[in-house]
Amino acid sequence: MRNLILTGGIRHDFEDNTEALAGQLFDVGFQCEAETDIEAGIRSIASEAFDLVTVMALRWRMLGDEKYAQYREEWALSLSSESREILHGYVSSGGGLFGFHTACLCFDDWPEWRDILGGVWDWGRSSHPPYGPVDVTLTDHCHPLTSGITPFELEDEVYGELSTVGSIEPLLTASSRMGGAQQPVLWTHSYGHGRVVFDALGHDRASIDHAQHSLVIKRSALWAAKCDVH
Repeated sequence: MRNLILTGGIRHDFEDNTEALAGQLFDVGFQCEAETDIEAGIRSIASEAFDLVTVMALRWRMLGDEKYAQYREEWALSLSSESREILHGYVSSGGGLFGFHTACLCFDDWPEWRDILGGVWDWGRSSHPPYGPVDVTLTDHCHPLTSGITPFELEDEVYGELSTVGSIEPLLTASSRMGGAQQPVLWTHSYGHGRVVFDALGHDRASIDHAQHSLVIKRSALWAAKCDVH
């Protein structure tokens, strides 16, 4: 199975995180191809066959706060209309989408991204406590992604007050010991004929390789790609 990972951005070790994610998914049959040129990666979806597309990037316009000025030339992005059409068509026609951690902050000037992913960062409202100890609990013990999973702890960030659509199915919630309320951190969602999973955890390799979390990651990719989950 082929998985295209759209990656790259600021304040995360995306190279190492992509390598860690690819390693986990290789274990369940995915050959992962990473692309930091988001536009080129999405164009390839139109001409090649992918079983899964993973958005593991932090790319947005970076407006409104001068602390991002130093990053804009390299990392600021407003997704082209062509790429929007391709990504929308891929998912709505039945493609699998796996949104990972910072995917919810991407494409901030594309309103439909919220409908596709199931939820996005609300600039001006959303926030997260500092990186630190996180307690993860289950909201659904029977779903294929979480069956047999027990509550677990890891070091990560917990995104709060995301803007979500009503059709998402939350499967995991989490709270940070650094403060903040319980928040949904894993959900499934359907968009057209496509399956979507968003995993808000995964700030670094330690989170991705955590035993319980890595099992959820593998199942999420399989489920989104409409494969048997094991």
